[in-house]
Amino acid sequence: MSLKNYLDKIKPHFEEGGKLHALWSLYDGLESFLLVPDTTSKNGSSIHDPIDSKRIMSFVVIALMPALLFGMYNVGYQNALAAGKLAETGFWTMFFYGFLAVLPKILVSYIVGLGIEFAWAQWKHEEIQEGYLVTGIIIPLIIPVNTPLWILALAVAFSVIFVKEIFGGTGMNIFNVAISARMFMFFSYPSQMTGDKAWVATQSICGLGYDLHLPDGFTAATPLGEMAQNVNVNFNWDMVTGFIPGSIGETSVIAIALGGLLLIITGIASWKTIVGVFLGGGILGTIFNATGALTMPWYDYLLLGGFCFGAVFMATDPVTSARTETGKWIYGFIIGAMAIIVRVMNPGYPEGMMLAIFFGNMIAPLIDYCVVERNIAKRARRAVNK
Repeated sequence: MSLKNYLDKIKPHFEEGGKLHALWSLYDGLESFLLVPDTTSKNGSSIHDPIDSKRIMSFVVIALMPALLFGMYNVGYQNALAAGKLAETGFWTMFFYGFLAVLPKILVSYIVGLGIEFAWAQWKHEEIQEGYLVTGIIIPLIIPVNTPLWILALAVAFSVIFVKEIFGGTGMNIFNVAISARMFMFFSYPSQMTGDKAWVATQSICGLGYDLHLPDGFTAATPLGEMAQNVNVNFNWDMVTGFIPGSIGETSVIAIALGGLLLIITGIASWKTIVGVFLGGGILGTIFNATGALTMPWYDYLLLGGFCFGAVFMATDPVTSARTETGKWIYGFIIGAMAIIVRVMNPGYPEGMMLAIFFGNMIAPLIDYCVVERNIAKRARRAVNK
């Protein structure tokens, strides 16, 4: 109650006529984040739910914590492994090295993204929208650790302005904002986002980690990248635990699964979409195995790269994904299948999940439209038969 009383006390300063009126959107965003809003509709009927969108976003952030924390540790682990000093480097040294390497990316993502959100809300005289609470942490998790901060800042600004705000803000964007930021970085600065040296941090940070002066022949390719080059990659448990090079938050299947389980239990993410993605990937992978197009088992492709992370945290985005129950199966299946098709048919682009989800966002409204029209037609036929 003391927090609410304090916020109520300072609120008049931010309201119309107050000396801090220019910062109203900032106050409103902070208040609605800390406390459940007590505003109600003044007319018309409303459906009330015990959880609002800010609380939903908070659950998603919590679900992302296992992938984030493991990703930080893995950054330090890969640095020590590349230096040949794994045995003599302690757990906390590796974790804090990764923490210091990842923290600037999180800060840049939130400072740039939320700064634009605040400015836009104040300009439009609207409340600050909560969607970037999740997007701001997902973007750093889906990029290589060596991504320059200035590229990250440009990508965040582009995606927030041109993918979200110009469409009307949270709930109105037709493409996933984090995916759009990743695509901006990949297609605008491919040399910084790909290659064997993008995935392992090579500098010493605050006395932690190893300042690696690596020869030109040094390679720290991701297993998915090695597959694209026809290198035989055998299944091992590092693919599941996540002790492999890759984007910061995408390597550990276990950490992603823990977050996915929370989202499914709370009903925030659709298990139908997630299962649909894995079904699509598994079936297409099996077909390619049978035709000889895949030399490695199909399930390796589901464990590596951004497949699991994309299936759990981005394909399930309630704004840009299919919303009908049947449509969720179709939408997920198409994403999973297309990701495998891109990986197999285009060796120069070994990932595929990013483009698959972007394409899925594009056709999600069409999928829902077809499902709804089919249901209407079925009901019409039943009515005539009666």
